[in-house]
Amino acid sequence: MSNAADKYKSLLEDVACNLCGADNYDVIYLPSYEISQPDKIVQTFRSSGDEILIDQLVRCRKCGLQYLNPRIRQDLILEGYSEGTDETFISQAAARERTFEKHLSIIERLVPNKGRILDVGTAGGSFLGVAKSRGWDATGCEPNRWLAEWGRQRYGIHIHTGTIFDMNLGDASFDVVTLWDVLEHTPNPKSVLLECHRVLKPDGLLIVNYPDIGSSIARLMGRKWVFLLSVHLYYFTVDTIEKMLKLTGFQMINKQKYWQSLELGYIFLRMKPYIAWLSGMGSFLSQALHIQHVPIPYWMGQMMVIARRK
Repeated sequence: MSNAADKYKSLLEDVACNLCGADNYDVIYLPSYEISQPDKIVQTFRSSGDEILIDQLVRCRKCGLQYLNPRIRQDLILEGYSEGTDETFISQAAARERTFEKHLSIIERLVPNKGRILDVGTAGGSFLGVAKSRGWDATGCEPNRWLAEWGRQRYGIHIHTGTIFDMNLGDASFDVVTLWDVLEHTPNPKSVLLECHRVLKPDGLLIVNYPDIGSSIARLMGRKWVFLLSVHLYYFTVDTIEKMLKLTGFQMINKQKYWQSLELGYIFLRMKPYIAWLSGMGSFLSQALHIQHVPIPYWMGQMMVIARRK
């Protein structure tokens, strides 16, 4: 074992299943600590983090939840997300705004009277910017100091630097709470959802999207699935996300594939860790043809679920 691998292992902690509390699991993928980079935790835990999974992925024998165990310590994860800049992520702000326009329309069909909306882990605030422009009273939180400030400047909205737990929000104070590409990154999804339940009004709406490890494309790609990343601590299926929502006081009322639009050049860039030659050729051709900024809708197993607070 290399020095880097030993150092990385010293940063790990063992965790029980976040859904049922059991500590009894099957190993799905063994770890690859020999390629770890323990001195680059900040670079790994960023919004555009795409480091291929090197940690051990397990499945709970009692409830089926899949999660990393052991994993990087919780305090180091939050520290990593808080620091650094992420120009790569905000380069796609315009594409994300177009995606959020479509999904906000779905929300507004269920909540026609626009009220208060909270976006947890809002990154650069693109969703909140769209919501504000359509008449919502929008606020959010983001642990990364640089992204939170970028969002405040771009959209003129309030973004609390930190997590939902230190916002000191009142009980039943929001009509809608959203978590876009967030829940799988959190060290304790159950506690996050319980806090969302506390701040939502009765019958308030919760929106969660996540990469579904039970999707057809995830099962087809196996170990090569693009969302098997070290920054994703939990891997939900429709069954386990519904169990988690029920446990935390929600009733799932809708589920659907989550299509996202990103620029063609950015998609080729994110492809690099998986198919380097195709990434290089695609990047070259898209730039030569001046089509690198063309928005492309794509689906690689992402799901969106809508739930009501009970």
